[in-house]
Amino acid sequence: MTDHELAQACAQAMYARDPASQGLGMRLEAVAPGRVTVSMAVRADMIQGHGTCHGGFLFALADSAFAFACNSHDQATVALGCSIDYLAPALRDDVLTASAEEVSRKGRTGLYHVRISNQHGALVAMFHGKSYKVRGTVLAQESEDE
Repeated sequence: MTDHELAQACAQAMYARDPASQGLGMRLEAVAPGRVTVSMAVRADMIQGHGTCHGGFLFALADSAFAFACNSHDQATVALGCSIDYLAPALRDDVLTASAEEVSRKGRTGLYHVRISNQHGALVAMFHGKSYKVRGTVLAQESEDE
């Protein structure tokens, strides 16, 4: 299996076990080792009191892209810490794209940046995540769940 095929298999396995991302309407758009693109449409039930997308949904989108990217090497990995900067509002019916990119992966930790943009390419938010490798693999967990 190539690195690209492994990354694809890991993302698909994790997505299949992720009712949170599925329930929010997230879709895996592209997968490569250390890189993932996830999209999500902003629904009416995601709008907060100021008429824009609630920041928690933006964080969830970025966090999912981060999770798929840092687990793309078939090493079970969790978040050690995350932060997000909200740069522009997302509106109802916007289609958001979160593009996660691995910046560094050494030892047990990794650093990832996730860029969220809308359908016009406008930058909506920047997410920064630090990952921590735990025991096990993504695909082995898949076979244990069967």
